[in-house]
Amino acid sequence: MKIAIPNKGRLQQPVIQFLNSVGIKPLASDERALIVPTNWEGVQLVMVRTEDIPNIVEAGAAELGITGYDYVMESGVDVEELVDLDFGKAKIVLAVPNSWNISSPQDIKGEIRIATKYFNIAKNYLIQKGIKAKLVKISGAAEVMPSLGAADAIIDVMSTGTTLKLHGLKAIDTVMESKAVVIGNKDWMKGEEAERISLLLTLMKGALFARHKKMVFMNVPEEKLDKVLSVLPAMLSPTLSKLAKSEAWEVITVINEDDLPDIIGKVIANGARDIVVIDIEKVIK
Repeated sequence: MKIAIPNKGRLQQPVIQFLNSVGIKPLASDERALIVPTNWEGVQLVMVRTEDIPNIVEAGAAELGITGYDYVMESGVDVEELVDLDFGKAKIVLAVPNSWNISSPQDIKGEIRIATKYFNIAKNYLIQKGIKAKLVKISGAAEVMPSLGAADAIIDVMSTGTTLKLHGLKAIDTVMESKAVVIGNKDWMKGEEAERISLLLTLMKGALFARHKKMVFMNVPEEKLDKVLSVLPAMLSPTLSKLAKSEAWEVITVINEDDLPDIIGKVIANGARDIVVIDIEKVIK
C-alpha cells in the first residue's frame, strides 16, 4: 500500500508528525528518496510535490494521499475525501497593493492582471465575483509579482499574512479556506488493500479525536462521589472502581484540554484528590 505525502513545504512535517501519531513511521530519511518504507510491513510513503498528490491518487499510483484541500479543488480530480485533518489551515485570498484605496472586490474597476498558481480556483472565483481580469499563471512565489510589474494583484495562499505585508500587499477577500485532507482513490474499497486501508482510516480518526484530550484519574471519598460526578464530563460516563481497603473510589474520565483547569478546580473543591492527568494517543470510536 502506498500513501502519497508532500516531499517539502509547509505540510510536510505536520503530515509526518500526524502519521507518527497514527503509528506509521518512515524507516529512511534520505531527502532524495521518492519511495520510503515504513514500520508497517508493505506500507510505503511516496514523497512527491503537494500539488501532484491528487492526480497520483486518482491515477491509482497511491491508494491514499495527504495534501491540501486547495490542491484537491484546483486539480479537479475525482477522488474521495476520507478524513478532514486539523492542521495545514490556511486561506486563499485576493490581495492587492496597499496603495490601492480599495477594501473589497467590488471596488475593483476595469481589467486587472492577477498572478496565481491556483488557475482553476481563481477562474471560478472571478466569474462568481464578476471581476474582469487576466490570469498570469505562475508556479513560484506570487507575492513578488506586483512589485516586479508582472501582475497587479495576486490570488494565493495566506497563513498569517506576514508575507503579504512584507511585500506591500493586503488581502481584500477570501477566495476559499483550506486544510490538510486524506484522500483516496475512488476504487480503494474494491482493492486488495481495502481492509488495511479501513483500519488505517480508523486509526487516523482515533488519533485526531485524541488530540487536545486528556485522561484524568482521581480518588474520591465515597461521601463526595455524587458531587464530583455532577461536575465531571465524560465521553459516555466516568469509569468507577472501588479502592481496596478504603471507603473511596477511583474515577477515570476524558476531558478536553481547554476545559481541564476549570474541571480540576471544581473536582478539588468537591473532594477529589490524588489527581493524575495523562496524554491520550488514540480514541477508537
